[in-house]
Amino acid sequence: MGVFRDQLENYLTRMEKELDSTVNFWLDNSGDKRNGGYYVCLGREGKVYDDSKYGWLEGRQVWMYSKLYNETWKYGKAKVLKAALSGGEFLLNHIKRPEDGRCYFQVTADGQPVKIQRTIFTECFYVIAMAELARASSLSKYREEALRMLSLVTHWARIDDTELGRPKLSGQEVANPLAVPMMLMYVIDEVCRDDEELRQTYCKDEEWAVQQILKHLQRKGRVVLEKVTEEGKEIGGAEGRLINPGHAIEAGWFLLQYATRTQNYELARIAIDKFIEQSFDTGWDDTYGGILYYLDANGFSPTQLEWNMKLWWPHAEALIAFLMAYKETRDERFMEKFDLVFQYTFSHFSDPKYGEWFGYLNQKGEVTHTFKGGPFKGCFHVPRCLHMCIKMLKELIEEEPLTNGLPNGTYIP
Repeated sequence: MGVFRDQLENYLTRMEKELDSTVNFWLDNSGDKRNGGYYVCLGREGKVYDDSKYGWLEGRQVWMYSKLYNETWKYGKAKVLKAALSGGEFLLNHIKRPEDGRCYFQVTADGQPVKIQRTIFTECFYVIAMAELARASSLSKYREEALRMLSLVTHWARIDDTELGRPKLSGQEVANPLAVPMMLMYVIDEVCRDDEELRQTYCKDEEWAVQQILKHLQRKGRVVLEKVTEEGKEIGGAEGRLINPGHAIEAGWFLLQYATRTQNYELARIAIDKFIEQSFDTGWDDTYGGILYYLDANGFSPTQLEWNMKLWWPHAEALIAFLMAYKETRDERFMEKFDLVFQYTFSHFSDPKYGEWFGYLNQKGEVTHTFKGGPFKGCFHVPRCLHMCIKMLKELIEEEPLTNGLPNGTYIP
């Protein structure tokens, strides 16, 4: 592999260093020794500026610690497992509402409920936390909890969401938001990853999620929209024209993972060409670099005030997606785009002084918010990206160069 191997090793070295500083940032600053669980509102240096706890971020952090403990020798230590268990018990005791399985979005430091949302997302992260913690701890109660909640989440996503409390208003067009099938697909894959018999139970639900995601590919395949009707048609107005490039890219690597596992090479082509590469090209800011947060499919100014900001998580998703696309195809243009995102991300979001990434930049790439954690940013997108990319880079370095294309040359760009 020559010089190219050296390049891969340079990426690997930088990402391993970045993962260490990120994990240490959360381990050192986030744990609540009195009440259990994690403080997530952390300033640049890691100081707690608000002791509110957010259920979906608590779940994400339990999952992340457990995933690192399970898959990385460096983090397979008692300290990491103890931190994961602290969060897991907080989830069980304070985030889940026992009478109906709903999970609180926000609670006080000691677990008193503050807010619940009319969505399934906190519940989804509760499920993956329980599933991964079960693998880390070998405690059946977490596995049983994951399975109970997965059944509920699947019901709310596919059959009946009235228990979520969202009113059905007469002028409201029933929408199919991209986030719902994406999350269902991701959660099923996480829970069933090491249990093929269980996966068969949910295979129809996975297939449903794939088809729902594909409905968002609109205008003869030229754009991925955030919301469409249940039938897969465009919704009128600005809401229906909304594009979130980072979200589409994330959906792309979810689809690509599924397509690779099921050997569906046509779906792999759509995932890479349409959801990953096309969405990236649409969202990339040619003037200042970075991925724009929102766009309007007709070229109007989006109504979201933050539309032209650069957020940490779309860049993390793009790093995963392009490295995965390269790994599956060996098409060097995907490595070139990985490098483009890598250079922007590590020169703008990374904080070498205190660890973790800044989350929010203006269009020019200047930091607008110095905190490292808040109600919508926690210990998840950054370490997940770094962990996944490190694994893929190591696999690429160990392999011999392969010809372009998925097995048997089935990938056709």
